[in-house]
Amino acid sequence: MSRILLADDSPHAQRMGERILRDEGHEVITVSDGLVAMLRLKDAQPDLIIADISMPEVTGYELCEYIKSNGGAPVFLTAGAVEPVDEAEVSRVRADGVLKKPFEASLLLEAIGRFGPAKKRRAESPAAGTNGAPAKAAMPRSVVVLDPEQIRAAVTVALDASLPGLVDEISTKVLAALSGSGRKPGPPR
Repeated sequence: MSRILLADDSPHAQRMGERILRDEGHEVITVSDGLVAMLRLKDAQPDLIIADISMPEVTGYELCEYIKSNGGAPVFLTAGAVEPVDEAEVSRVRADGVLKKPFEASLLLEAIGRFGPAKKRRAESPAAGTNGAPAKAAMPRSVVVLDPEQIRAAVTVALDASLPGLVDEISTKVLAALSGSGRKPGPPR
């Protein structure tokens, strides 16, 4: 399958995109900003790039323009559900398409499917084993660039999701301790 570079500053969008793509056998490399994506192009040699239009440092538009100016791979730009997309800019940078987030699996796979399976350009993927039998397909791997801000954002999202339950649990224990009864009172009001 394809090697895909997914550039998005949203940890949630990265996880969703990566899960959808990896489930279909694609190798996914995730980065959290356009500058890192530009730096990874040479060593990652992606078959396709998915880039958020509003990333820090280098926007998806700028990344796409750079890739297309250098004869690069297909580029899909992404934007949030209510985020405006400048269609003139999409056309100017020669993007291959625009996808809205959150990713809808069938639409994402249909979009990248238009470009077919990647050409075998990696020597470490021989067509046959040493005894002439077909070699086992390598498991796709995921390469993640660790970014402290990305980790902080992911932890913040997780805490935001669990905070109401923690507040209820702690409130119940505090009320029980203050009442001196040791029994659990009903939920806080």
